[in-house]
Amino acid sequence: MLYDAIIIGGGVTGCAIARELSFYDLKLALIEKEEDVCSGSSKANSAIVHAGFDAETGSLKAKMNVKGNLLMPQLCEDLEVSYKQNGSLVLCFDEKDRPALMELYERGLANGVEELKVISGDEVRQIEPAISQNVVAALYAPTAGIVCPFELTFSLAENAAANGTDFYFNEAITKIERKDGHYVLNGKFETKAIINAAGLYSDMIHNLLCEDKLHIQPKKGDYCLFDKETTGLVEKTIFQLPTAAGKGVLVTPTVHGNMLIGPSATVLDDKDNTATTQADLDMIISTAKPSVENIPLNKVITSFSGLRAHEKGGDFILKESAEDFFDAAGIESPGLSSAPAIGQYMAEMVANKYNYKKKTEYVSTREAIPCLREMDKESRAELIKKNPLYGNIICRCEEISEGEIIDAIRRKPGAVSLDGVKRRVRAGMGRCQGGFCSPKVMEILARELKLEVEDINKNSKGSNMLLGKMEVK
Repeated sequence: MLYDAIIIGGGVTGCAIARELSFYDLKLALIEKEEDVCSGSSKANSAIVHAGFDAETGSLKAKMNVKGNLLMPQLCEDLEVSYKQNGSLVLCFDEKDRPALMELYERGLANGVEELKVISGDEVRQIEPAISQNVVAALYAPTAGIVCPFELTFSLAENAAANGTDFYFNEAITKIERKDGHYVLNGKFETKAIINAAGLYSDMIHNLLCEDKLHIQPKKGDYCLFDKETTGLVEKTIFQLPTAAGKGVLVTPTVHGNMLIGPSATVLDDKDNTATTQADLDMIISTAKPSVENIPLNKVITSFSGLRAHEKGGDFILKESAEDFFDAAGIESPGLSSAPAIGQYMAEMVANKYNYKKKTEYVSTREAIPCLREMDKESRAELIKKNPLYGNIICRCEEISEGEIIDAIRRKPGAVSLDGVKRRVRAGMGRCQGGFCSPKVMEILARELKLEVEDINKNSKGSNMLLGKMEVK
C-alpha cells in the first residue's frame, strides 16, 4: 500500500500531527518502534502546560508554546482529557535575583503570554500557604496548566484512528530508500512523504536521509511521585528561577490528585537509560525543599525518570529537511505544551505542499473511557446495570473496574501491555503500584488478546512478567 504520508514516532508530537493530518483527504499511517503510543518521553515528564515565558523570544519553542497553551483547553475538552488551568509561580529567594525575575517577566510579555505579573512574597504565601518564608517575590502566570500526558497522547491517537489513520507497532525504522519518487521504509512501507517525530531517535531517522547531520543528546530527569494524601499541599505549579541546566526542580500537583517533584537534568549518551539514581533523587528532594515547607517525603509512592531529546541548536526543528521529508525533531520541554500547535503547524506544512484539502466529514472529538471513581452513585449504578463488569473492581487503590480495563484494551489503538492499561485507566498507579491488581490485569489482557498469561509484557517486547507455570503436586 502506498501512503500519502507516514509519521515516524508515536509520542504526543507524532500523535498530534496524526490527528491534524487525519482531517485531510489523504492516506495516513503512524509507525512506532514500541508496542504502544506514549512509550518514550511522552510517558515520563512533568505534565505541565507551560505559559510560555521561558523560551527565547522569536524561537519556535516560544511560538509553539504560547499557541499550544491557548489551544490546550479546547483540545482537552474535545477529546475528554483531564486538564486544569492551575497557574504557575516562579519563586525568587533573594532581592539580588529580582532582575532575573523581571527579565523572565519581560520575555513572557514579548512572547505574548497574557495575565503575567510579578507579586510579592507575602502575596505568594496568600495564594500558596505552604511556600517558604524565604521567598521575596514570584512571577505569577495564571494561564499555566497541568494535563495528563498519557490521556492526551492516547486521545490524539484514537481520534486519528477514528479518521482512518493506520497504526503499526514494534517497528523500528532502520532503512529508508528512495524509489520511483516515493520512500520505502524497512523495505515494506511505501509513502510519498515522511514526517519524522521520533523523539530521542529523530536524529537517527534524519541522518538516514539528510546531509546535515543531527545529534540528539538525551537528558534524564528523575521524579518523585507522592500519594494522593498530599492533595492540596500546593495548588499551583511551583518553579524556581531557571538556570542554564533547565527550568529547575518543580513542585506541582497532578490532575489526578498526586504531587510531583523533579526533574533532575543528567546528560547521558544512552537513549534507553531510564534508571533512577539515588544521587539524582536526593538532589531533587534537597532542591525542592527551599520552595515548599514540610514536603512529606514519607508519602512518596514511586520514583521514575524520563529522557528529553535535546538538540544542540536549542530550538525545535520543524521544517522540510529533504525532498518530501519533514522533521519535527529536537522536541524537548515545552514539547508537551506545544504539541497541539506543532500538530497544526506540521499538518498545514504537509497539506500546503501537496494541496491536500480538508475532508468534507471528519471526527474532531473523542469519548473518554468511563471513569467509575469520578461518577456519582446514580451514574455508577446506571453504568453497572448496562455492563456488570464495571461493578467488578480490579484496582482497589484507584477504584478501576474490569469494564474500564476491557475498554482500554478494545480501543483503537488499544492497550496490549500492563503499562498500556495502566496509562489509559490508572490500574496500578495507586499507592500499592500494582502489587494487588497486576495479576488480574494480566489475566484480562491475556483473555482479551487471546494470549497465554506468560506472553503478557509489562511494556515492550521481552518484558514478560511471568516465565512459565509451576506444577503443583
